[in-house]
Amino acid sequence: MNKILLTFLVFLIIAGCNFTQKITDGPTAYERKQYKVAIDLLDKEYKKSKSRVEKGKIAFLMGESYKHINKSKQSISWYLTAYENSYGVEAFREYAFGLKRNEQYKEAMEAFKNLGLEIGSPYEYRREITACKQALNWKEEGNNAEYTLSLANFNSSDADFSPIIYQDNQLVFTSDRSTSLGDEKYNWTGNNFSDLYIVNTKSNEVELFAAPINSPNNEGTVSFNKSFSEIYFTRCFNNDKKADNYCSIMTSQYENGSWALPVKLHFFEEENINYGDPSISKDGMTLYFSANHPEGWGGHDIYMVKRNIEGWGEPHLMNRSINSIGNERFPFIDKDTLYFSSDFHTGMGGLDIFKTYKLNKTTWSSVYNLKGPINSGNDDFGLVIDYSTQKDKDILQKGYFTSKREDGMGNDDIYVFEKRLPPPIDTSVPPPVIVYEMTLDIYVLEKIYKIPGDPNSPVLGRKPLSAANLDVVFGEQNKSFTIKDEGLVTINLEEEMEYDFFASKEDYLKNSEKFSTKGIGKDPNKPILKFEIEIVLDRIYRNKEITLKNIYYDFDKWDIRKDAQPTLNQLANTLIQNPEIRIELASHTDCRGNSRYNEDLSQKRAQSAIYYLISKGVSADRLRAIGYGENKLSVDCVCARCSEDEHQANRRTTVKIIE
Repeated sequence: MNKILLTFLVFLIIAGCNFTQKITDGPTAYERKQYKVAIDLLDKEYKKSKSRVEKGKIAFLMGESYKHINKSKQSISWYLTAYENSYGVEAFREYAFGLKRNEQYKEAMEAFKNLGLEIGSPYEYRREITACKQALNWKEEGNNAEYTLSLANFNSSDADFSPIIYQDNQLVFTSDRSTSLGDEKYNWTGNNFSDLYIVNTKSNEVELFAAPINSPNNEGTVSFNKSFSEIYFTRCFNNDKKADNYCSIMTSQYENGSWALPVKLHFFEEENINYGDPSISKDGMTLYFSANHPEGWGGHDIYMVKRNIEGWGEPHLMNRSINSIGNERFPFIDKDTLYFSSDFHTGMGGLDIFKTYKLNKTTWSSVYNLKGPINSGNDDFGLVIDYSTQKDKDILQKGYFTSKREDGMGNDDIYVFEKRLPPPIDTSVPPPVIVYEMTLDIYVLEKIYKIPGDPNSPVLGRKPLSAANLDVVFGEQNKSFTIKDEGLVTINLEEEMEYDFFASKEDYLKNSEKFSTKGIGKDPNKPILKFEIEIVLDRIYRNKEITLKNIYYDFDKWDIRKDAQPTLNQLANTLIQNPEIRIELASHTDCRGNSRYNEDLSQKRAQSAIYYLISKGVSADRLRAIGYGENKLSVDCVCARCSEDEHQANRRTTVKIIE
């Protein structure tokens, strides 16, 4: 997956490191994203290792390293070796997904089936098994003969992705090849930061795009209006060029023979949100983009925003036929057809390219998988149509897309495709009578912990929660259901309707979910639509301290950091939905400083979190703050030798239900 894509899907802040320092062991090389270096070192360490547990750890890192350099076949064997050496279900899970990426769908289905049995929930991987069955059917039917592919001549051994048509037989694309700006290396991959490049498709000559669009930061996923007088692109800002912050959409105007200094679009000003993948309509009046907004449907979603005389309006989330609880990325608007990639809609593995089209001004068709050869087991994304070179009357479409399949140059590569006219349709056969239907499967689930009864242990998956209650509210109606053993309720959906779902069960925290049919049109080519949502209920563990993820404090400070707000927002929402419970919110410091000072500091931190919850509408009488100082360290290291990561892990916040 390319660097911009990784920045969006993972949302991690990567610690800076010095790439000039000599690396002498495999885990360090892996940690610093130098995967090819890691493979050589880890291989030697694996051969020398005597411990089965140590072999399992090394083998898993080998599998991960091969996955990152797009060597699925090698990663598969190492994941299996890790699992056989007691690494655990995480290795077997990666083994199953590796088989899927390598298009070994029969083997992947069997692995996912066994994985579900091992964690105690066949439910968890049912979608993967279904997707493998579908992909296998597509593969056995043969690739769509209407398409022919070829690898673009201007690819490099580095990442080349997300092309867009430019003027005068040129393409603009993103790459992290060695000529990119900046002297620093991007710590995620050890390569350069990505820039925009321009290539002449006749001569294959590649050069950096015109200044001042590129910068020492990551640039990518570009779009132009019809006259090429406006540019929109993604820029991921970095802290000291070493740590990923968040990505924004930039724009610039071409005036008097040069591009103006790029600026952020004004409506992309929310903090801790990644925005990117812009695609502007040819008239320049509608912009499509992706964002990982917490009010979306889940993961990254595709939005659209319209422009009027006064400027850009408010962005609107596109409908549930397009967006899912997974990631929808890389939109490209081609007249009334929208192409995009998704890792959740049924596909062949990783990101697959889909399309949808407008049925009228407000509704879109259901999505269509482009299948093979456009899609593969690896990531496929960034499709664009090129009308400038289509002169053959038998060619319906010509264009480009990005793929990380193994027959490329070794990283993200750009492919050229042609789609020829299909055989004529037999019009003598009368069309069938169309009956439209929309249904929604609602699953109510609970978590499976690695250590049963310990909510602080890793979550292995989810399983159906029978005997839970489900209330469905839509329009003026309210329906109630009792969840059966399979954890499923299926309802028929009405058009242009908002649905609210409320799930509950004794000894579990209540939870809710939403669904909307607004914008989902009647598509005669796909009249029966089936959707699903999941509602996970957490078991109530009274008087048990549970660590809240991603709530940390800077040294000697007690104010709530921006990266802590999503977790506290989720906690506030849980408390509002469960007004009968009270909690104790505790804070812990690291070991530095004297104990009395640390107790005072931790009390301030706990109280700061309480104030934040109150600001979100939680009643103060349901909240109790306590500071433990350094009395309950999470990592019991020698204080003078603790790493900064260990200190930060000790600066944690916990929650305990006390009533």
